[in-house]
Amino acid sequence: MAKEMDKIVALCKRRGFIFQSSEIYGGLNGFWDYGPLGVELKRNVKEAWWKDMITRHDELSVLEGAPSSFSMTGLDCSIIMHPQVWKVSGHYDLFHDFMVDCKECKSRFRVDHVTVAARRITGDKKPVACETFIVDAETGTGLSKTQSKRLDQAVGQYKKEFGDDIECEQVTMSLDEYLHEAPLGGPAAGCPKCRGELTAPREFNLMFKTTVGAMAGEEGTAFLRPETAQGIFMNFKNVVDSGRVKVPFGIAQIGKSFRNEITPRNYTFRSREFEQMEMEFFCHPDDSRKWYEYWRDRRYEWYVKYGLAGDRLILRDHTPEELAHYAVGTADIEYAYPFLSDGEYGELEGVAHRADFDLRSHMEGKLVLDENQELVVEQNEHGQPKYRGSGKDLRYFDDQARERFVPHVIEPAAGADRATLAFLCEAYQEDEQPDEKGKMQTRVYMKFHPQLAPIKVAVFPLIKKDGMPETAAALYRDLKQAGIACTFDQQAAIGRRYRRQDEIGTPWCITVDGQTAEDNTVTLRDRDSLEQSRIPLADVVAEISARLNA
Repeated sequence: MAKEMDKIVALCKRRGFIFQSSEIYGGLNGFWDYGPLGVELKRNVKEAWWKDMITRHDELSVLEGAPSSFSMTGLDCSIIMHPQVWKVSGHYDLFHDFMVDCKECKSRFRVDHVTVAARRITGDKKPVACETFIVDAETGTGLSKTQSKRLDQAVGQYKKEFGDDIECEQVTMSLDEYLHEAPLGGPAAGCPKCRGELTAPREFNLMFKTTVGAMAGEEGTAFLRPETAQGIFMNFKNVVDSGRVKVPFGIAQIGKSFRNEITPRNYTFRSREFEQMEMEFFCHPDDSRKWYEYWRDRRYEWYVKYGLAGDRLILRDHTPEELAHYAVGTADIEYAYPFLSDGEYGELEGVAHRADFDLRSHMEGKLVLDENQELVVEQNEHGQPKYRGSGKDLRYFDDQARERFVPHVIEPAAGADRATLAFLCEAYQEDEQPDEKGKMQTRVYMKFHPQLAPIKVAVFPLIKKDGMPETAAALYRDLKQAGIACTFDQQAAIGRRYRRQDEIGTPWCITVDGQTAEDNTVTLRDRDSLEQSRIPLADVVAEISARLNA
């Protein structure tokens, strides 16, 4: 699987899908730039999402189980908001990971990324020896033969000192688990890279700090948003008052978010700057369960529609232990990315039933669970709200039922970058096809859904004479005028031009050849089936448009 990922990464660089940010200066870890083809692919992914959520939601809401009709609208909120937003939402206190540093090689690791293989006395928790490693994506383990040998040697030395009848077993656990066992007398866990001494785990807040205005102190401190959802909650009342919307309704937003990941990894899957596609759906509490199930199923079907299907895509409901303290239910749409081990899946999108947590928080203050498992405002040592809410009334008034209530929220939250990466991985295909001389060669092609493909059609003159370039150029202009993303290519042999388009995922190629001058027809070639057919030159634009809208 990792070898397949290497091929995909190489193709993305070679064909202009994705580049390392600031590459000429050595790059900046966790940041990526989308090239000429990549920006079109990602834009198409976002446009497909926006159409499903906003532009065409009525015609797409006919899925079985839709509780009723509803309205959808959009927002574009600022990246920097009032710092109190993040304190009340819980991000300021809770949005962190634990990290450790190596005192020798200065490497930094997230605690949950480090695994410990320990040998301990059977029936006892006391470790005799341990080795740390980072799980390898291809093999599913990172414990080397040298490390295994060191473990055996340590056990042998222990038996030599305390008796050969002592039996030991090997256990694998997270670094966090091991650190809780280490005080029982086991050896210290060392750096996965150099075996050097690790620092104690410490919290690392994932929000990027910045300064607003000329105030350099605490008064001027603000944060780049770690998610786009809070901007929607900030504008709930504005949308209700100005948009004439009625519950149930949704507010959608696409925008950049920032998280200062300790160890960004797996290409664009975990980055420090990324783009989200989020929607908050506000509904009556009595109907919220039905709406949760509706959005969970509908969002899964969206990925299937655009080409993610089979056993590489799953819909997984969270267990009660996984749920956030405010969540009634959550499901993840997950994809088996090639950089993961067999049987593992990475999150594409989460669909959460957030109840009334968000709107209540921004009314009352930061909420926590009390001993009765009820959400209450967290108090400071003086018995006052730790972080005060806005004090604004964010309840909704239903003038038909004469009822005032805090809406429940269903949140489908997708990553534009993760979705784009999944479509790239799913599209990568290899087969065997004959070249111009009839010799079988490996063909690499990207099997994008036509609506996602960066370029929809390529136009070729077979040769550079006999009026073919002029006819092909005129057809190219007609396609452009119709708003169809297309390209014109007359360099190299026709077979090589086909291969170039296959590798960037162009669904169809049109070739103007000698027969075109005789009967005004051209050759239409399909990327996936390689079938070629003749169609009238005058029908090309209509034919491509029909295929795109099929």
